[in-house]
Amino acid sequence: MQAFLFLVRLVGLLSLTSRFLVTSVLQGLPESVVQALLRPSSVSERLVGLQVRGSNFTLGNTPFLILSGTIHYFRVPRDYWKDSLLKLKACGFNTVTTHVPWNLHEPRRGHFHYRGNLDLLAFMSLAAEVDLWVILCVGPYVGSDLDLGGLPSWLLEDSHMKLRTTHKGFTAAVNRYFDDLIPRIRGFQFQEEGPIIAVQMENEYGSYNLDKRYMLYIKNALLSRGIKTMLMTADTGQGLLKGHTPTVFATLHMKSIRQETYEQLSSVQGPGPVMMMVYTARSLDGWGSSRNTLDLHSESVREMLQLRFSLNFYMFHGGTNFGFMGGAAFRGHRLPMVTSYDYGALLTEDGDCTPEYLAFQEFFRPAAEIPSFWHRDGRPKDTYAPLAAGHFISLWDTLIHQDEPVRSTGPLSMEQLSVNEGSGQSAGYILYETVITRGGVLNSDGHVKDRGQVFLDDKYIGVLDDAHQKLTLPNDRHKEFLALRILVENQGRLASGTSMNQERKGLTGNIYLNGSPLRKFKIYSLEMQNKFIQRKLPNIWKPSFLHTEGPAFFLALLRVGSQPKDTFMSLQVSGVLPGCVPSQETLYVPGPWLKPGLNEIVVFEEFKSTLLIYFTNASQLGKRLPPRKRLWQLAASRGVCARFPVPVTHYPPQHHPCRPLRGSHGRVCCVSCCRGPWALPGRHRAGGVRSSQDARTDRARLAASVGVGPGPQCGAASSSRPVRRAASSTRSPRAGWG
Repeated sequence: MQAFLFLVRLVGLLSLTSRFLVTSVLQGLPESVVQALLRPSSVSERLVGLQVRGSNFTLGNTPFLILSGTIHYFRVPRDYWKDSLLKLKACGFNTVTTHVPWNLHEPRRGHFHYRGNLDLLAFMSLAAEVDLWVILCVGPYVGSDLDLGGLPSWLLEDSHMKLRTTHKGFTAAVNRYFDDLIPRIRGFQFQEEGPIIAVQMENEYGSYNLDKRYMLYIKNALLSRGIKTMLMTADTGQGLLKGHTPTVFATLHMKSIRQETYEQLSSVQGPGPVMMMVYTARSLDGWGSSRNTLDLHSESVREMLQLRFSLNFYMFHGGTNFGFMGGAAFRGHRLPMVTSYDYGALLTEDGDCTPEYLAFQEFFRPAAEIPSFWHRDGRPKDTYAPLAAGHFISLWDTLIHQDEPVRSTGPLSMEQLSVNEGSGQSAGYILYETVITRGGVLNSDGHVKDRGQVFLDDKYIGVLDDAHQKLTLPNDRHKEFLALRILVENQGRLASGTSMNQERKGLTGNIYLNGSPLRKFKIYSLEMQNKFIQRKLPNIWKPSFLHTEGPAFFLALLRVGSQPKDTFMSLQVSGVLPGCVPSQETLYVPGPWLKPGLNEIVVFEEFKSTLLIYFTNASQLGKRLPPRKRLWQLAASRGVCARFPVPVTHYPPQHHPCRPLRGSHGRVCCVSCCRGPWALPGRHRAGGVRSSQDARTDRARLAASVGVGPGPQCGAASSSRPVRRAASSTRSPRAGWG
């Protein structure tokens, strides 16, 4: 009954801010916290895994309290995994929770990737090495604010697809995925001398609940492939009953919890321990929205531990939505995720300790006598010299160097394209070309997903999106034929909700001119992944002062000293920082992704030409413009914000944040459009950093022509990852893995 009374106070908890931590958590932990001291190195009996006995968990027949923190290996540079895990242990946690993103591990049907930043087995091995247990969330749907909740976009090629159900097409794909994944992780289970103590199946299925047979199917799929550790589900208070599966341990998310939630929990699985699987200090941030904060509840953690609640802190280290991995939410309007996945975590995006971390460390240590593990101070950062993008290539000039376009009578969505060995296109941009004989009213009929820039004979006309579905195209009496181009940007698929089944991107249906559907399209797939920057950008760079407007790739050279350090990059157009305000103004560039010497930064800019790149040693999230500059915030439905100097004579197309992507050979790409960085890191302008070992002559020539000189420490940094930007806002870079 104690737990039921506590539930009333649980609503809205989770704001672990410095004020709460420093003033209220330093004394008086219950003796039960000592159960958290049970670690892999102290357990010799491995016959009996995690079980429920009375009101406690036991592990190896020993009472056990789970104190876990979530770290997503795919959102943290591999070079920093061990550092984050050591800090998790040093804070007093005994378990790391991580999610397995199906879409990153199987980007194309039947092609599985577990290398580099996706080396799940190496991450779990490191966890065991530093003496941490692992809770593994295998999905197939994991949510986690990922594009399509971590499901592969190629599933949507099937027009009848029903995600997260026993639909034949979905279960066939899940079976193939589990046939590859589960044998890899079987040997890491507790009973096999490994660190995995529990496996979470699916995520918050009670709030989806389209098929009552589905969760039983997932359970049997895991058991039949050799999963022996405890299976768990995780649901909000409202979804608890619908998401519960018989003989599977039910855990809770800190959402919609009321007193009756615990009564329901007891009714479905009897008296037993309570596991708060998602205990969080904040929710996600979207481009164009204010940063999220929650109210303080000073006794939350103390009461949970007094009641012997186990908990998982989401996130312990949030990291970065590299590349195009971030999804979108719908809260009255579409809200693309920002590049930073800071999420109010106990470590900052770049892995430094927050005041909350230090307070938690003291919170767990005194009564539980948790040893004070060493942890390093913040990693050194660098502020490289500002750069100007001295050269450009127009997007139109690159088309003849792209793969042969797909020709189609009507428009095809990204998922329907016959590219990537039949798996379609997952992210980036897609370009539609057709020929018209006269102007008139262009009507998208709601079929542009998510934002389309319209060009007539390479002249920018306007934007089509959910909020703006009609444009007027001018006539040209001197031309018999006019080339119509629609450049559509995918701003991220919904990460949750039943509408995920309709999350196809590009032109998802007919587009009309004067009431008649347009026909005979040439369709170019512009995924903006690292291979695109590395292989498909011709060496036909021109001085950037020749560029007027329109989509183009811009090149800057960054020189880095012998020991590359982390830095934060911001992009400015015409002296004004473009991006989503107040969401995010800088893009995190990990030091390991830079290499000594010259690095190329390639930025895809949708509109403006004057591009300046600045570096700082501190993240700037949510910082507002100084009073002397005016902020124009575009319609929230576009998911973009842009800053412009006064006066503004017209509104350029929306932009999205920059997202950093990880490229091979030290490349960094940045796209800046009001969404965040990709690895390429950026999105207002897209681009990447290319390391040029194989192009030193070109680099030297460009360096001389641009006038790149050494930065404050042995020069400016250079990376070989692409950067991308959109018309006047910034977007975060998205990283390419593998």
